Amino acid sequence: MDIQVKSLDGKDAGSLSLKDEIFGLEPRADILHRMVRYQGLKAMAGTHDVKNRAEIALTGKKWGKQKGGGTARHGSRRAPQFRGGGRAFGPTPRSHAIDLPKKVRALALKHALSAKARAGELSIVDTLKTEAPKTAALRAQFGKLEWLNALIVDGADLDQNFALAARNIPQIDVLPIQGINVADILRRNRLVLTRAAVEALEARFA
Repeated sequence: MDIQVKSLDGKDAGSLSLKDEIFGLEPRADILHRMVRYQGLKAMAGTHDVKNRAEIALTGKKWGKQKGGGTARHGSRRAPQFRGGGRAFGPTPRSHAIDLPKKVRALALKHALSAKARAGELSIVDTLKTEAPKTAALRAQFGKLEWLNALIVDGADLDQNFALAARNIPQIDVLPIQGINVADILRRNRLVLTRAAVEALEARFA
């Protein structure tokens, strides 16, 4: 599968051959759904907590008579049915993460890349370097390239000027190749990879 390579100025910079086993698969929604759910649950903090009756600072002394009070024979004000009492079956800190085999995670990334390529939402750029961290100038270049809602992935090392200029542009995410993930790929309308990113992906799945 051959794709045209562009420069940041919008000029042609040759072509690149993409491997079909990475960018040419038939996307499966079930695998992508499993991976997005895996990422979402893994990212949850799980720090929600309430006080149960053992953690409430109220008296445990029997507060009414055994007989003649006209009510139930309660032994503690900390019971859940009383105002200020502990909560029954409330949330406690825990991990929401689920297991997903490493091979399924790798396959999900391939399917996400293939989905973008099949939909015509994949762009390849030569390099991502700017002489100065100027957001306005970079935004104008993105407008010419029609990168209005995009995930941009470079090689292992990001150009600092480019990263600084791009971080304040709405709906634009910039990641090194180590941070590429299925949820971010599907969240943006366009996926932009550099030559270095493509080489790193092909080496990763070799």
